[in-house]
Amino acid sequence: MSDEFKEDFLMHYGTPRHSGRYPWGSGKKPQRSKNFVSRVDYWRAQGKGDTEIARMEGISTTEFRKRLSIAANESKRADIAMAQKLKEKGMSNVAIGKRMNRNESYVRTLLKDGAEVKANRINATADILKDSVDKKDYVDVGAEVNRFMGISENTMKSAVKMLVDSGDYDKVQLHIPQISNPLQKTNMDVLVKAGVTQKEVYDNMDKIALPVEYMVDGDPKERRTIKPPVQVDPKRVSVVYAEDGGLAKDGVMELRRGVADLDMGNSRYAQVRIAVGGTHYIKGMAVYADDLPDGVDIRFNTNKHRGTPMMGEKDNTVLKLQSGDKDNPFGAYLERQNSYKNEKGEKVQGALNIVREEGKWGEWAKTLASQVLSKQPIELAKKQLNLAKAESDEEFETIMNLTNPVLKKKMLLEFADGCDADAVDLKAAALPRQASHVLLPLTTLKDNEIYAPNYKDGEEVVLVRFPHGGRFEMPRLRVNNKNKEGANVMGANAIDAVGINSKTAEQLSGADFDGDTALVIPTKNVKIKTSAPLEGLKNFDPKATYGYHEGMRVMTKADTGKQMGMITNLITDMTLQGADDNELARATRHSMVVIDANKHRLDYEQSYIDNGIAELKTKYQGSARGGAATLLSKAKSPEYVYRRERKGQWIDEETGEIKWTEHPETVTKTKVLKNGEVRTSTKPYKPVESTKMYETKDAYSLSSGHEMEEVYADYANYMKALGNRARKASLSVEPAQWNRGATTLAYKDEIASLDKKLDDARRNAPLERKAQLIANQTVRTKKQDNPELKDDKEALKKVKNNALRDAREVVGAKRQAIVLSDREWEAIQAGAISATKQEAIFKNCDDDALKERAMPRTSNGLTTANKARIMAMLDAGWTTSDIAEKFDVSTSTISAVKKEGA
Repeated sequence: MSDEFKEDFLMHYGTPRHSGRYPWGSGKKPQRSKNFVSRVDYWRAQGKGDTEIARMEGISTTEFRKRLSIAANESKRADIAMAQKLKEKGMSNVAIGKRMNRNESYVRTLLKDGAEVKANRINATADILKDSVDKKDYVDVGAEVNRFMGISENTMKSAVKMLVDSGDYDKVQLHIPQISNPLQKTNMDVLVKAGVTQKEVYDNMDKIALPVEYMVDGDPKERRTIKPPVQVDPKRVSVVYAEDGGLAKDGVMELRRGVADLDMGNSRYAQVRIAVGGTHYIKGMAVYADDLPDGVDIRFNTNKHRGTPMMGEKDNTVLKLQSGDKDNPFGAYLERQNSYKNEKGEKVQGALNIVREEGKWGEWAKTLASQVLSKQPIELAKKQLNLAKAESDEEFETIMNLTNPVLKKKMLLEFADGCDADAVDLKAAALPRQASHVLLPLTTLKDNEIYAPNYKDGEEVVLVRFPHGGRFEMPRLRVNNKNKEGANVMGANAIDAVGINSKTAEQLSGADFDGDTALVIPTKNVKIKTSAPLEGLKNFDPKATYGYHEGMRVMTKADTGKQMGMITNLITDMTLQGADDNELARATRHSMVVIDANKHRLDYEQSYIDNGIAELKTKYQGSARGGAATLLSKAKSPEYVYRRERKGQWIDEETGEIKWTEHPETVTKTKVLKNGEVRTSTKPYKPVESTKMYETKDAYSLSSGHEMEEVYADYANYMKALGNRARKASLSVEPAQWNRGATTLAYKDEIASLDKKLDDARRNAPLERKAQLIANQTVRTKKQDNPELKDDKEALKKVKNNALRDAREVVGAKRQAIVLSDREWEAIQAGAISATKQEAIFKNCDDDALKERAMPRTSNGLTTANKARIMAMLDAGWTTSDIAEKFDVSTSTISAVKKEGA
């Protein structure tokens, strides 16, 4: 070695696996090297697995991989430095390889352009994270954040570990309740400076940032779409009181057509809020009118009487008082705010704050609730529940025929959970052509008429409004689409609205026209029963009979749901057990008081006494305290269980039932104080709420023996069994084969494309976490400013929905479904994609599109399950043409199925 080289290197005989003159580990017990990699190499040479080595090192396998990655990175950097130094001294690649005891190809790799940058990724990532924490204090380093930084998950974890090991930084884990479901937690790893506590991070969770910018121009407010409302001058508003015709259109605001700041765009009707004078607002359905008096742009119809001030105090006012929330003083979830261009051509915010507009009511699920069907003839209930079974059987057969094993297993498990939920919900299949529509008032219609453009002129329909008391609340009407008022107000092609008069609305348990909806059911081929309004309900006005008086207790919003559930269950139990009209009228009157008790400050306690509710509870539910007495009311009644989860092999191989791993009834926590003292505390686990139907294995155990209950018990047990069958079937799905080599090479472009699509889809996860953080902090602030929110579940839900929607707008959180090309699907089916990656891809795809691709191509026509469902639909009153349209086949095909099944 030249003198020049001796200056640069200190050479010695020892190697990492030697101590002095003897090989390391040559004694009776292996000596412990200070070099982590060397120890790993030694134990691997002895045949030890990584899991066993991690245990010997006293660390977890995750920690093991992180340390190995960091060590490997440091080793690579050292190799690069040496190779470059030797190259600068004029040595050839072969000579460098010999010097480093490595082959020549490895030397070439080290010397490649960018090799140093590649090996230094962990350090570079750590530098970025350090800078982020120094600037932003709290930085999200959780799942998928690495995708924003263009690095691997392992690089991210290793960089975080390096910073934490330095002692200057800590990693804090948060469990943030999801806004829409507080029982579900969003887990988040946050990098902070050393000494920052978990509590401090919780208190500032809206300030947790990503290491890279996600905001538009660095300003999140630029993406906000909902702004503080425009305040309308009260002089532009007039009121139509009850005595002047306001009762016939209660809840409707009529807008002057052609006024820019009141323009609904392409809609003819919408549920809106309009802020007035900075203190009050109008709530209801908006339609256009052409007969407004001069100077008036908004005419509001109310059931309030003359003398009530338009903008008065809380209990004496037509318009509602705005809340203290300047951003959204209505408390409602706003879809959008209208805008228009002023004289200068500038975009200006309008006065309409739109909650829902034309076309948005028809999106609701089309099933038939048990509170309706259980009050109908048993034969009708059997038909609709049998159809629901047939639909589920068809879905199960479709999934079982899927050709992709990963997709098949995923959908079987999701289907099983859906069956369990169906057993609890007890919702039957929809009746033919039934749909939800928003109600609008038309004063020129007769009592037995309805304006319904989605239905045939002259056909008969029945209306149902929820909560549903009984057949006496179901008006039977004739469609009159020739009504001129309807065509003018709603248009001839109204997508999801119907027009009725105020008397019909009254029969619908006193429906208003401020956004109330009804289920419209055509009666052709359907034997649905209705009855005349109960005598005990005629001319009953809850507001007049039980209006506010000094000293009465006002029902809280938090208690409204509980009280409504109680009276609804009572009416259900009474109906099944044959209560007479007088008794049903008493219970229904009380339900009409309860539903508006908070909204209109009604004396529900006096109603409880006057209508003898305690007596009805004793007679039909066994005691004055009441309680669900039949399967229909018990199904969703709460049952509390200790926390549990699905772990390991959680499906019973014999039955398909879920095998829960239950938490203990108590939990012990250990805390080490600053003085070194160890303190332990034990507290009980808080039980979580389930339902009686979900927890029972046999639905008949909830039945009191009534025939209708038996029909529903049979359905619930059928769905429970089908769910277990699906879970059991998932255990038999063969694992997907990953055909590496030639197959992956043949689909390299498709693999790259799928990786890109999956990466884009996964990028939403950190944004959604950030949205949840911002929304949680917003809700926390609003709770502090409005302490009554904690007792007002309905208002709190609206606040949460608004907060989450706005937060998603701020950060740009939006789920993007992956759309697969034909070649990409071919690559998946050929095994070019691993099972783990397939699961991730399918999680971000549209299920219906996946089923379409994964179904085997056959020319055999309808399946056995298809035919069973068709027969059930025919039995339920569906026409041959309607069924043919639904299955996209000819009417002759449906006729052939009918003939075959006869």
